[in-house]
Amino acid sequence: MRTFGYYWGITGVILLLSAAVYRLAPRVLELREHELGAWHWLALVAFVVFMLYSEGYKGFHLNFSPRVVVRAAGLQQSNQLLLHVLAPLVCMGYLHATRKRRIISIVLTTAIVLLVLGVSQLAQPWRGIIDAGVVFGLAVGIGSIIWHWLCRDLRGITPTIAADLP
Repeated sequence: MRTFGYYWGITGVILLLSAAVYRLAPRVLELREHELGAWHWLALVAFVVFMLYSEGYKGFHLNFSPRVVVRAAGLQQSNQLLLHVLAPLVCMGYLHATRKRRIISIVLTTAIVLLVLGVSQLAQPWRGIIDAGVVFGLAVGIGSIIWHWLCRDLRGITPTIAADLP
């Protein structure tokens, strides 16, 4: 069961992020149907670069992704069946976490939901431009989780980030 929780936790987070990319990709592809001016192209390139750095590198690669792997590894020490079943939520910091980690996870999720609702009200091409940045950032995040996971499993290098376990 401990091995199941480890693999289910990481895989579940990857599946969740992949579902978001899958849902956003059609909005990005709709950009092909619009005549983009110079300002649109500039905004698209600038926002994609910004999201690659801020969301993909700073948010995911340096923070979220290694913590997902470390928290999944922490599940291998637990005998609680429910934690293994809900392993993706544990890996994201919603369950079996310090109070601070749970608050951070909930606040970030709430902010993301509010931003998604706001962006969904924008007309194309602006919605597609923003969604393109998000898709690229999430793709880097997925790749980063896989990178940290493989580094731990194949090379024995566990990320040195706080697991924020209780």
